[in-house]
Amino acid sequence: MITGIKGMNDILPGEVETWQYLEEQARRIFAAYGFAEIRVPVVEKTDLFCRSIGESTDIVEKEMYSFTDKGGTSITLRPEGTASVMRSFIEHKLYAQDPVARLYYLGPMFRYERPQKGRYRQFHQIGAEAIGIDDPRVDAQLMAMLTHYLDEVGIRDVELQVNSLGCPECRPAYRQALIFFLQPQLEALCEDCRRRWCTNPLRVLDCKVPGCREATAQAPSILDHLDTPCADHFSRVRAALEDLAVPFAVNPRMVRGLDYYTKTTFEVVTGNLGAQNAVAAGGRYDRLIQDLGGPPLPGIGFAMGLERLVLLKGEERIAPPRPALFLAALGEAAGRQAFRLMCSLQRRGLRAETDFEGKSLKAQMRRAGRLQARFVLILGEEELARQIGQLRDMDAGTQEEIALGELAERLLERLGQRETLDAVR
Repeated sequence: MITGIKGMNDILPGEVETWQYLEEQARRIFAAYGFAEIRVPVVEKTDLFCRSIGESTDIVEKEMYSFTDKGGTSITLRPEGTASVMRSFIEHKLYAQDPVARLYYLGPMFRYERPQKGRYRQFHQIGAEAIGIDDPRVDAQLMAMLTHYLDEVGIRDVELQVNSLGCPECRPAYRQALIFFLQPQLEALCEDCRRRWCTNPLRVLDCKVPGCREATAQAPSILDHLDTPCADHFSRVRAALEDLAVPFAVNPRMVRGLDYYTKTTFEVVTGNLGAQNAVAAGGRYDRLIQDLGGPPLPGIGFAMGLERLVLLKGEERIAPPRPALFLAALGEAAGRQAFRLMCSLQRRGLRAETDFEGKSLKAQMRRAGRLQARFVLILGEEELARQIGQLRDMDAGTQEEIALGELAERLLERLGQRETLDAVR
């Protein structure tokens, strides 16, 4: 038996309905905020992620699925979505149509890391990017949209945390101060953080290892090293969040694992997922588009993990749609008629099922019950001769005769629907 790859999971019927619900709500809510969907490939040139994410990040150093294709090009399964969206935005010159763009995406990402609760090698994200506006109110609007979505889909007990990472003008001084602070603490740090000490010291603050968190408890704060423009921007972001009545907490230890972030960063965290406490995360990347060869346009975005949203919903699953009708046919002629009726109803948008094995009425009724069919139409030789069927309401336990020619309209009426779709021809 061939099994799936560890950390790359199947999403089965009974589970996928919850995923579909989360995706559908994202499309609905994001559209209300003016965001349009974009779809980008799952494979990109490796250089895209090295240039955008940063060669000293854990993702590029240890976690990317990269390989050389038959043409000799190094390509990578995308580890995150923002770089791909920005590459597409630049390549197709979307900025020529309008320098302000609001885009969202859904799909799988890939990172080679140890699978654990809420963290997998193939995982799925919903993300949004707002390009072309540097006003701090856009930062607040994006976070408001994120919290609106989480509230709408029933994700509770979460907290929005915000911070500022400064900019290339003020961050170097903080980076150096952090390196000086960490040097005497090296022996107390984990192996990864000792490696990060000089190459990516801000990531040490984000380490979940207890010894590292204790060793960095008194580390200098980035907020004390912001220059005037960055400090003003962060102050206005907080004021805008307050204007929108979006609850938040300032977390000066919060950093991002990607080099392209500047100024505003944020996370939505929960205490219900163990060590993997981030439900969604994002921030501003005002120089990324220019660094990738595009115009000097600012941007801000976020991504949230679908697997983690599903975990947070727990036992609250979205039930699959129940069949509107099960056609229970007795005899070969009735079976052919039931098959024709089933296909006709399906073309009208009604989910209908029937038996293909010539089972007894009792067995067919058991299957209708397992499927939780709303109605059952019993069709035998006598009913076929009269062109009627016995329609049984499975919820009410009642039964009545119905003309086969009126079946679709009567079902739509009973189900509280109006006939809005013509049969597909």
